[in-house]
Amino acid sequence: VQLVESGGGLVQPGGSLRLSCAASGFTFSTSAMSWYRQAPGKGRELVATITGTGGITNYADSVKGRFTISRDNAKNTVSLQMNSLKPEDTAVYYCYDHSYYGWGQGTQVTVSS
Repeated sequence: VQLVESGGGLVQPGGSLRLSCAASGFTFSTSAMSWYRQAPGKGRELVATITGTGGITNYADSVKGRFTISRDNAKNTVSLQMNSLKPEDTAVYYCYDHSYYGWGQGTQVTVSS
């Protein structure tokens, strides 16, 4: 199982970023996928989850209405569109696969003026 995140960076409050996770080594289309994040000094927090077909999504209350998780099973990718970013969204964001419990290496998102 290999998960590779990309798309992180520095953005001002109110801005947007789109994270992507490229998956390989397993049957992607049958696996639910999640994005987690970990802020400095805090535990890892579940941000969003999407089922294998993409038909069901769930979000943490802290990101509802601002973040959107999606997937492209033809390209084996899962994405996280993040809008109206706040300083408290600053964290390392990780992609997670629910079938083989795999983690990516993470991508840093910093929201600061």
